[in-house]
Amino acid sequence: MVDMKKFDVNWNTVLLDSVKRLSPLYLLGKSPIMFIVELGAIFELPLLLSPSKQFSAWFYLAVFIILFMTVWFSTFSESLSEQEAKARVDYLKQFEEIVIAHKLVGEKRVDVRSSELKMGDYVVVEQNEVIPQDGFVVEGEASVDESMLTGESEPVFKGKGDKVISGTKVVAGRIVVEVAAEPGKSYLDKMIALIAGAKRSRMQSEVMLSILLLGLSLIFLIVVSSLYFILGSFGSYPESSLMISLLVALMPTTIGGLLPAIGISGVLRLAEHNIIAKSGRAVEAAGDADVVIFDKTGTITEGSRSAVEFIPLDGFTERDVAIVAYLSAIGDSTHEAKSIIQLAEEKGGIPAKFLMEEAKVASKVLYTPSRRYSSITLSWKGSKNQLSPQEISSLSRIEKKMLVMRDFGEDVTIIKGAPDAVLKLLNIDRDPVVEDIIKRVGARGDTPILIALNDRLIGFAVLRDKLKKGIKERIRELNLMGIKTIMITGDNPYTAANVANEAGIEGFYAQAKPEDKLMLVEKEKKQGFVVAVMGDGTNDAPALARADVGVAMHTGTAPAKEAANMIDLDSNPSRIVDIIKLGKSILTTRGALTTFSIMNDIAKYFTILPFIISTIMPGVSFLNFLNLYNTVTAVLATMIFNAIIIPMLIPLALRGAGFKVSSFRELLIRNLSIYGVTGAIIPFIAIKLLDTLMAYALYGVWWW
Repeated sequence: MVDMKKFDVNWNTVLLDSVKRLSPLYLLGKSPIMFIVELGAIFELPLLLSPSKQFSAWFYLAVFIILFMTVWFSTFSESLSEQEAKARVDYLKQFEEIVIAHKLVGEKRVDVRSSELKMGDYVVVEQNEVIPQDGFVVEGEASVDESMLTGESEPVFKGKGDKVISGTKVVAGRIVVEVAAEPGKSYLDKMIALIAGAKRSRMQSEVMLSILLLGLSLIFLIVVSSLYFILGSFGSYPESSLMISLLVALMPTTIGGLLPAIGISGVLRLAEHNIIAKSGRAVEAAGDADVVIFDKTGTITEGSRSAVEFIPLDGFTERDVAIVAYLSAIGDSTHEAKSIIQLAEEKGGIPAKFLMEEAKVASKVLYTPSRRYSSITLSWKGSKNQLSPQEISSLSRIEKKMLVMRDFGEDVTIIKGAPDAVLKLLNIDRDPVVEDIIKRVGARGDTPILIALNDRLIGFAVLRDKLKKGIKERIRELNLMGIKTIMITGDNPYTAANVANEAGIEGFYAQAKPEDKLMLVEKEKKQGFVVAVMGDGTNDAPALARADVGVAMHTGTAPAKEAANMIDLDSNPSRIVDIIKLGKSILTTRGALTTFSIMNDIAKYFTILPFIISTIMPGVSFLNFLNLYNTVTAVLATMIFNAIIIPMLIPLALRGAGFKVSSFRELLIRNLSIYGVTGAIIPFIAIKLLDTLMAYALYGVWWW
């Protein structure tokens, strides 16, 4: 996990970049609303050179500066958000550039740059030194500060065999590290490449909102132009500067100026949570997700199933099942296999010596998600020493059976796997006893593993897994947001139903193969749902590519990461909940600022229009209910507020308006009550205060 919050923005670069973006050509393509505002500022220049009788040159200069600053604040917010992304990359790069490694060459230590290290090199890292490259500890012990990765200040103990990451620091102890990454392929290198390669493409809803805002601006342009000629028909054309100010006040400049920053902040805020979004569209899709498809093992459950019981079939004993299960697990280093061996030992199911020796050289068929079973075949290639009568008498029924088969030269194949897969392989129909055990075991959330010897069913090994800590609460959050949750698993329907019910998941898909995940994604998308899915294997790649939100684990395969549109650097499958909440927070922020901006515009309408109309219709002066001092103070106060509200809202645009898990209706009411009401009230208060201050500053009148 990389702590993406530690970085410094180069403010000189931000300022220079924001000035470059003031180009009319750039604004025309990126922010048409600000392009219109900039045109308004340019139109003020002739008036400045040839002022009218109504206003002096300084008034036009003030309006020009305020309009220009309005545009600059917009480009500044965009530049700031983009420079934050670059600063994150620079922050990570510094850990590679400054590290000197003590490379071991024979018995000598040679100082080299970390970029010169190769796989297989050995380096010594002393106390208070930075680990120069990814690798494994081969000698010594140390406490390592991984705060630049995790954000946690507590040092982590590292001993022989433990993995260490470049950029972390040894705070106590001394270790020798074997380099395990080629130059340019370390953990940090991969993070830098992912972050630098994240594309900033505009989200679909952002494009639609931009079109809507531009449409509103064009309508206001037509309305203001029409008003100019209508008022002129009464014998007196209003001052051009007033009409420009009215147009700018009516246009949604606040959201128009902040929209690019909001879009960029989506990718940045995900990066702060160690999630790399390859495009803005992925962020938007996360916020709009309707369906989330979870894997059971490792996502809903801990993923470390342990054997808890052996259930015999057809006259066999528990010890018989334990012995056969033990043999099937020999040579398997997984936690599941180790737990089977441990339970078998506890049940007195340690196989006879001749079986143990044979199992070590037996041919094996490994378990795969597609096959859903494994097998081991004893071909009696080992010793065929005769057993004494005493040894034979101590054998269990199943061991005696295998001994006879050995003596007759018959192979023994032990099959262990999902009941339906084993029954299908052996072409055996389910009998009521087998079905009852599967149902009974599955009903309590455990997983029955069927064990067979050749074509004979021996019994079951029962595996138990625990729900991940906090997963119920995470699923409940999704349910409160109205998101449909589906669990996909290779387990039988009874176990799947129990786990889904315990976790609070709405639906499940049992006895699934890897290709079924793609089919499930397709099925949900055909119903018009926005689908989110996680994966880490090559067989997950098609589903990740087809899903609207495909989240690949950083520890996953290259095809999976290539197919996904997001990568979780922490490789925590349950982080999909955080991704969706962040996506919704970004959409909420955009909605909140849009609401605030529109209500702002309505309020500003009542501060300038009364002074424009009253020049030819004195009877409408009652519209000036704020009792603003005069036209000059009213226009300047409105324009100043219109400009300064943009930088004041930049932190909100970049950090988000927050998201509380709630229904769409509750969210709408919250936005309208908070941002709608404040958006209508704040302009009146702020403009009145600014008007009062300018009346005093310009005319020496304390006007309230």
